[in-house]
Amino acid sequence: MSKPRGYLRLTRPVNCLMMGFAVIVGASIANPGVLNASWVNLAYGFITGFTLTAASMSINDYHDRDIDAVNEPNRPIPSGLIKPREALFLAFALTTIGFAASLANSYLTTFFCLVIALIAWIVFETYTTVGKRSGLPGNFLVSTCVAIPFIYGNFTVANSLGLNVLIFASMAFFSNTGREITKGIVDVKGDKMQNVKTLAVRLGEKNAAVAATSLYWLAVLLSPIPWLLNLVSWWFIPLVAITDFGLATSSFMLLTDYSRENARKVKKIVLLSFIIGLLAFVVGVIG
Repeated sequence: MSKPRGYLRLTRPVNCLMMGFAVIVGASIANPGVLNASWVNLAYGFITGFTLTAASMSINDYHDRDIDAVNEPNRPIPSGLIKPREALFLAFALTTIGFAASLANSYLTTFFCLVIALIAWIVFETYTTVGKRSGLPGNFLVSTCVAIPFIYGNFTVANSLGLNVLIFASMAFFSNTGREITKGIVDVKGDKMQNVKTLAVRLGEKNAAVAATSLYWLAVLLSPIPWLLNLVSWWFIPLVAITDFGLATSSFMLLTDYSRENARKVKKIVLLSFIIGLLAFVVGVIG
């Protein structure tokens, strides 16, 4: 693997694209006409979500390099392709770009944009330095970072938080927390060695699976509310039904088989379901 590809893999580009897209989703939910009228706001918002996520992924792998040496030895840092200090330099450069873009958003709309970006950064730093080994509290911190881009996107085009944006941010929070607990099942061996107190380590893989599926179902139960409150069109229904089916299937798979290999499959299905859920809200708002 080449060094540029190692840097790219370090940043998890799929996750970055999702978070950048999440900002656009938050903006479009808050103001359906924004896709045509405020492309500059959306561009800055996307850059903020993308680069701060990429920086966070780099910092995360820097702090996780000893755990990854056990759980994921082929990742760029434990494999020796990227040096730890190089990962930190990349994170610094990406963070600078992200905050510059959020400052531009603040100039165009509201100062809340920069404030929210700072809050997201503080939350993630708290997770990587203190919360990572705490288990469930750390999962909540990660899920807060996943939910924040939608709220950030809202404020790139509006001065108040819309109910539909808040509902989707809550769905993202619950489903991602379930996914983080599922990831704990995948990483239980290395986490035990590093004294990371995930639910899988503290309560066992079976109880962790029950907790994860409970959170998946919380997200499913929230999904009809936007349509019932007439916040989205009926075009929302088919795609959100696919999302709900994916989360329900993940729950069944995890409860019947909470092995490391199956948990790895489940977290991928949940990620795909989450992407479809993003599309459901966009289509439901502009359709």
